[in-house]
Amino acid sequence: MKKAKLLLRLFFTMLKIGLFTFGGGYVMIALLENEFVTKKGWLGKDEFLDMVAIAESTPGPIAVNAATYIGYQLAGVAGSAVATLAVCIPSFAIILLISLFYDAFMQIKVVKYAFFGIRIAVVYLILSAGVRLLCGMKKNLLSRVLCGATILLMVLFSLFSVKFSTVFYILIGGAVGLAVYGISRIRAKRGGSV
Repeated sequence: MKKAKLLLRLFFTMLKIGLFTFGGGYVMIALLENEFVTKKGWLGKDEFLDMVAIAESTPGPIAVNAATYIGYQLAGVAGSAVATLAVCIPSFAIILLISLFYDAFMQIKVVKYAFFGIRIAVVYLILSAGVRLLCGMKKNLLSRVLCGATILLMVLFSLFSVKFSTVFYILIGGAVGLAVYGISRIRAKRGGSV
């Protein structure tokens, strides 16, 4: 009975998040953090940051990956299925409706202006999620160097129109983290054997 209640709460929470996530998965990060870390306390700050890293680095949309991860952490396989289904239902239903009436829908001036306003709000939500993740990140030399280098490269590549996939930022960051971990393990072994 307790698990059924949790699954129901998880379903409606993810349904609500899926319904109000305009602009893609990155917008969802701010909503997920607010709902699962701040309001409900179902996830800790560090666990949430780990979830974002895993959801971003695994194949598929970040929104679906995040929902699956959170659902699994809270209620196992049933939770991951419920959370994934709930977060996908609103997008599927809205896209289905829009596709049926797309041409007529986009000719309405009010709709055009509404989408213009939504785009501006989406930029804010993405920036807000990025700032929250940055503030919640453990601050050490490695994280500061990687963060600064990534921001610098993103700005430079954007200014000079260099095409560089965000996947490479993730892969390079992961490789650097593994290299630093490996070097620290080697140093610890050498220091222990002397």
